[in-house]
Amino acid sequence: MYWIILGVTALLSFGAMAYLKSVYARAAQVPVASGLTGAETAARILQWAGIHDVQIERGDSFLGDHYDPLNKKLVLSPDNYDGTSAAHVGVAAHECGHALQHQQHYIPLQIRMGSVYATNFASNAIFYVMMASMFLHVISPYVALWILALCMGVIMFFNLITLPVEFDASARAKVVLQQLGIVRAGPEAAAVNSTLNAAGLTYVAAFVGTLFQFLYYIMLLTNRRN
Repeated sequence: MYWIILGVTALLSFGAMAYLKSVYARAAQVPVASGLTGAETAARILQWAGIHDVQIERGDSFLGDHYDPLNKKLVLSPDNYDGTSAAHVGVAAHECGHALQHQQHYIPLQIRMGSVYATNFASNAIFYVMMASMFLHVISPYVALWILALCMGVIMFFNLITLPVEFDASARAKVVLQQLGIVRAGPEAAAVNSTLNAAGLTYVAAFVGTLFQFLYYIMLLTNRRN
């Protein structure tokens, strides 16, 4: 059962990422009439929002775009930093959406920021608990199951609270791109929408995967108690 769950989780993750890459590649062929690059788009949105303390930086990984709320950095992958397509400005605007959330103290973002350390700890604890129980035999299986269920619950909650954060950032991006005239209605807006919607599916897949694993541990605990 565990391997089946891992297989389904992997399929969901790979499938969502493959779909995103396919949609992104098509949207990258749709130029925006404004001619702005992703970096220029981000700069214009941040200026429009009155955010002057966020640095825009070029990253080094494909689709490794992210907003760092602790260091006030907006990192764009090379393609999205320099590109002038609907895909490029759409991703840049999405990351700006997180900066807008941070500026406005968006509660789900605040919760996610506060749970980062607990999530990282839980992710590392899973490996060590399994090693301690299965190979070193210093933790009983029943106690290990409780710890694993708790850790997976923390990770599942993090992925759950990530959903409104990401979908809200995309919604903000879609609106502000047209408000500022960076993207025009029609093919440009449609390409942005498809890219951001496809990106959202990757977060849904991550949540579903951790939900399955959490329920698996709960099932094991229930069966052992019975």
